[in-house]
Amino acid sequence: MPHSFGYRARTRHMFKRGFKDHGPVKLSTFLIKYCVGDIVDIKANAAQQKGMPHKYYHGRTGIIYNVTPAAVGVIVYKVVGNRYIEKRVNLRVEHIRHSACRQEFLDRVQTNHAKHLEAKEKGERGHSLKRVHALPRDARTVSVVSNAPQTLAPVRYDTTI
Repeated sequence: MPHSFGYRARTRHMFKRGFKDHGPVKLSTFLIKYCVGDIVDIKANAAQQKGMPHKYYHGRTGIIYNVTPAAVGVIVYKVVGNRYIEKRVNLRVEHIRHSACRQEFLDRVQTNHAKHLEAKEKGERGHSLKRVHALPRDARTVSVVSNAPQTLAPVRYDTTI
């Protein structure tokens, strides 16, 4: 058989819709507001073939640099040889979604600000907002007085026909 190298070659499972997620694109997808500088994840929606990204960009994260009524421009960095090349990709809004990659950072900024204000009210000057790494677990002793050791052995295979 001939070997295909088409634009959508080897995308049988990549562009597949989720379970019970088939049919036309929901209207709420078009009501999401995108601004220049937003970080978005590219995930192609097979229900809309217009403005669909190339299979290389599926699952990538980029930054919006242009917004039009029906589409957005996204900057994605692509590894070519030994360097990163900035690629500018124009996609319809059905194929992108806001990324959650900065959500932990934004949550941490809010909690640190609240801690800073609380420390300022108490008059503490040396209050540190640095994260503390996970410490090792405490040492413990295992006793065999009421916990007798058990010997494990494999169960013999037997057919039940």
